[in-house]
Amino acid sequence: MKDLPPGYFFALRSAQPSAQLCTLSLCLPFLCKLRLFKQMQDKQRALARAQRCRPHVPRQHGGKGGRGALRASSNFLSLLGTFFPDPLSTRLPKTWKPQLFRRQFYSEILDATMTITVTMRTLDLIDEAYGFDFYILKTPKADMCSKLGMDLKRTMLLRLARRDPKLHPDDPARREAIYNKYQEFAIPEEEAEWVGLSLQEAIEKQRLLEKKVSSLLLSGLSSDLFQDPVPLFKVYAEELVNQLKEQELQKHPAADQAMGFSESSV
Repeated sequence: MKDLPPGYFFALRSAQPSAQLCTLSLCLPFLCKLRLFKQMQDKQRALARAQRCRPHVPRQHGGKGGRGALRASSNFLSLLGTFFPDPLSTRLPKTWKPQLFRRQFYSEILDATMTITVTMRTLDLIDEAYGFDFYILKTPKADMCSKLGMDLKRTMLLRLARRDPKLHPDDPARREAIYNKYQEFAIPEEEAEWVGLSLQEAIEKQRLLEKKVSSLLLSGLSSDLFQDPVPLFKVYAEELVNQLKEQELQKHPAADQAMGFSESSV
């Protein structure tokens, strides 16, 4: 201790903060990169949660039971946390597609056997519905996710609405049994014609209807045949007003007779 120069400990104490600053300066790039990596990892998780329920359903003619293809990019964020994918990376986007099968189905309403490409989930849903026709008629458009399925549904509804005699013409008892079996799904023919139409098909159908009406009007037919139907709420509102008027007349018959009113005049 005697050999140490004077002021040695004071110089050592004053040097400690500079050493700490030196250590901090060495760790600062690593800490910044770690913080940036955590922020981008949170963004990646949020993006994955936002795109988790967005399956891509390509144009197809079979029944997939709501199944679609999922696509995700594996090089959106690299290990170091860069915002842009590496253009020289060999990692490609991954695509998950459903497993497809070709199966034959028999329709009682259409009396036809069809070969359709389906998924295993569609087969399970058909079993749960106790039949191919029940599955087509019960499943809404958002869950079916198939143009072919909606076309079959429209054809079945039209046959149920018309009770087409072409179904088993030699066996009327069987035909009536089938129509009674699916009677709960029957809707008016005017509504069944529009079920499952795409936007382009609906526009074309409406254009043809308007063209037909205009041609009939030009031919001299009365325009009363093509008037729009009266909404039911207006009919019910008018009936309610009449009922209230009758109740008021029954409550005060003497006052009405004194003023010269009678039920016949009303």
